[in-house]
Amino acid sequence: MFDTKIAIVVRDDLATWQKLNVSSFLTGGLVAPTPGLIGEPYVDRAGHHYHALPIQPLIILTADQATLSAIHRRSLEREVKSCLYVEEMFSTGYDQLNRATFARFAPDDARVVGIALRAEKKIVDKITKGAKMHP
Repeated sequence: MFDTKIAIVVRDDLATWQKLNVSSFLTGGLVAPTPGLIGEPYVDRAGHHYHALPIQPLIILTADQATLSAIHRRSLEREVKSCLYVEEMFSTGYDQLNRATFARFAPDDARVVGIALRAEKKIVDKITKGAKMHP
């Protein structure tokens, strides 16, 4: 049905609240700049209006730190733009400080806790190799 695939990979040793937090941040970052990825608003039978949702399913995967670092590296090598969340961002409280914290790291020293990407299915599968479906 879709030529592309959306994958979010979170580090497997995070607390549940952290996995949910990272997944929601990464989802927002991924869909915001992608025209056509959000469908039409929803309306229930009683006429209540709700926000639109992505038109495409998202898969949530988990991986250890080494695998997440490899996924990050592979996304850069293939020039697949991604959304990234590093561990130190948990201690920030707002966007400007998140970006300043993020800017302190390079790919070789970032402690990645989550990554989201959208690309052709085969490319996403190759990039996320080693990650497992979230239980």
